[in-house]
Amino acid sequence: MTERRLLLVNGPNLNLLGTREPEVYGTATLADVVQIATDAAASRGFVVRAVQSNHEGVLIDAIHAAREDCAGIVINPGGLTHTSVVLRDALAGVALSVAEVHISDVGKREEFRHFSYVADVAIVHVVGEGVAGYAKAVTLLVDALTGHAEG
Repeated sequence: MTERRLLLVNGPNLNLLGTREPEVYGTATLADVVQIATDAAASRGFVVRAVQSNHEGVLIDAIHAAREDCAGIVINPGGLTHTSVVLRDALAGVALSVAEVHISDVGKREEFRHFSYVADVAIVHVVGEGVAGYAKAVTLLVDALTGHAEG
């Protein structure tokens, strides 16, 4: 691992955080999520490069680019979690450690949300902990990358 950088990927509709279904996703914004992840990474000596897009190809391009300078990926694929084989293949193809995070408890929501194409390529799974789950995902991923287990 040459870089102490993580790629933070947020998929479709996560740009609407703070206004989209606040009863499900809360009132924190995407900017809040990026700050939470950035702060958690900084506390462990890592930096974060964040990308959000409603376009699958943009996310895949960012994942591909991460192999050049990132140690791992924290991803909330949004609805692509349940539909995108190509996103899963991009994550598998770059051979970086992955943390999957979801704000809501997808296992307690609609049936179609119960399956994740990302689950088998992720080494960390944080589900249903709100936006605070991003900090937990970053922490657990950094622990895995550095061989440390804190807490």
